[in-house]
Amino acid sequence: MRTISNDFSPLYRSFIGAERLASLMDKASRAEKQPSYPPYNIESIADDKYRITMAVAGFVETELDLESHENSLTVTGTKESKDDEKRTFLYQGIAERNFERKFQLADHVKVVNAFMENGLLHIDLVREVPEALKPRKIAINGKSLLEANAE
Repeated sequence: MRTISNDFSPLYRSFIGAERLASLMDKASRAEKQPSYPPYNIESIADDKYRITMAVAGFVETELDLESHENSLTVTGTKESKDDEKRTFLYQGIAERNFERKFQLADHVKVVNAFMENGLLHIDLVREVPEALKPRKIAINGKSLLEANAE
């Protein structure tokens, strides 16, 4: 098997002001494959409103931790070990193991709510673009306002 090495350092020199893009590409090339546990869905609820739903059967709210930092959301599940309970499984299909799942959020996306329902963790997200960054309409006038103000 052939291993390809990606060196994105030349991008840092050619992308002036786009260091974040080059850094994301560099990070993506080094990222380890994320585990598939726990399974999750990402759905669009409405314009600029999203929901992440994670199947966390066997976990209670106190065993889950959500942390939002910059453009990253980390969901951690820590199962307390129950050594005193000796259970004998004939078949164990429900995974009760610790996990950490990271999500990369787009700019201006905030976590606004999280709740548990029927073994599912729902995380609500909203994208709020500041007014200064939203596109605005510019009216076309008959003459230059700069020249009119100079007179």
